[in-house]
Order: sequence, then C-alpha cells, then structure tokens
Amino acid sequence: MSSKAHRHAFTTWYASVPELAPVAETLYEQLKAPEHWVPYADAQSTLSRLAGAGVALGVVSDVGWDLRATFAHHGLDGYFSSWVHSYEHNTEKPDPLLFRHACRELGAAPATTLMVGDHPAKDGGAAAAGLRSYVLPAGAAPGSYRGLDAVPWLAGLISSVDQGQGRGA
Repeated sequence: MSSKAHRHAFTTWYASVPELAPVAETLYEQLKAPEHWVPYADAQSTLSRLAGAGVALGVVSDVGWDLRATFAHHGLDGYFSSWVHSYEHNTEKPDPLLFRHACRELGAAPATTLMVGDHPAKDGGAAAAGLRSYVLPAGAAPGSYRGLDAVPWLAGLISSVDQGQGRGA
C-alpha cells in the first residue's frame, strides 16, 4: 500500500525473531540492495528476444521501493518502458488497477497482453484485469532457469515446433 507500510511489515516480521530484532532495519536495507537480487539464468535471453521482436515490456511490482536500480544493476532496465509500483498507487497486488495501468502505459489492450509473474495469488489480478497470464513454476533457485523460455512461445513469437529448440529464448 505504501513504502512505509512495506518497510513496517518486513521489519516487524524480522523483529519477531528475538535474534533478528536488533538488525531488522539492516535486513530490510539488504533486501532492497540491488546486488542482493539475482536474475534467473533465462531472464536476459528472454527479454532480449522479446524486445528484439518489438514487444513492449513493463514491470508491475508490489515491493515497497522503485525497482529500476535493481534492474539497472543487472543490465535489464533498458528492456522496460513501463514501471508500475503498487506503493505509488496506494494499493497492492492483486488489484487489477495495477495491471490495467501498466497496459495503458504500454499502449496495449489487456486482452492482447501477457503477464508473466511468480505468485499465483498476487499475480492473479492480471487475469481479473483481462490479461493472459503465465505464472512461473515455483521452487527455482536464483540464477537458475525458471521457465522463461516459454514466454516467446506464449507471446506468439515462435511456433510450438521451435519451442523445444534449446534452453532459453
């Protein structure tokens, strides 16, 4: 709902463990640090393929800070033309408003937009807003392949015959 509420929720959660209480604020700052985020191994190749095909890309996030610095740290920010952070709209996922707002910024109709997410309940707001949705399989470790190689196929950029041709997009 807001940056302040996000920080409060996480620092309160950290502080619920007596050993972590003294460092709750430090832990939150580490959570925000771009170098502590690790892109999935198939992120760069998938984004490159989509952008190369002229697909407009956006981010819809419900973290309590602007993710541009994190994406820039990993060389991924240039792929995106829309950044929708829930705290800037006083709401949070799964509010369909966030996904509709991203579509407007991208100049894309919800019915022709594919949302790729990682949380079934939170990203379910995209389906409620009329977007097609692909929720990534759970359990992949940071830096591993996550299933993003299916996105170009789901976006209609490659045929099903081409889909199985190697790892990554």
